[in-house]
Amino acid sequence: MIHGVTVKELKLIPDERGYLMEILRSDDALFQRFGQAYVTSAYPGVVKAWHYHKKQTDHFCVLSGMAKIVLYDPREDSPTRGEINEFFSGEQARKLIVIPPLVYHGFKCIGEHSCVLLNIPTELYDYSAPDEYRADPHSGAVPYDWSRKDG
Repeated sequence: MIHGVTVKELKLIPDERGYLMEILRSDDALFQRFGQAYVTSAYPGVVKAWHYHKKQTDHFCVLSGMAKIVLYDPREDSPTRGEINEFFSGEQARKLIVIPPLVYHGFKCIGEHSCVLLNIPTELYDYSAPDEYRADPHSGAVPYDWSRKDG
């Protein structure tokens, strides 16, 4: 696992009315601070990548559908420099993925329907000076192939 990445397995608490699922609590050991919460979606087969932040920690949770979330560690001083992590997350695998600053990340919708991802970053989005640095997902800047891997 990439240094600084944390994964919290989530559980559904069902009853005859539906279910409840806690995602992030202020008393969780992995909680740092609250910046904001937002939802993003992707259509089947769409890749939303790559980007990283210098200050912000992200907390990804796929609320509906399924996604492949991929992280890449380019940090020079990291013991896991060059490592790639893949996580399959969503309705069939509930989890919260904590992504530290300077780690590239992105996701691909891998289901037959759109996926919806909740992010709870530690910082507010600054429209005048975004803490967001991007690389094209298919350029080779990050050594990862988003193609489906059978087998």
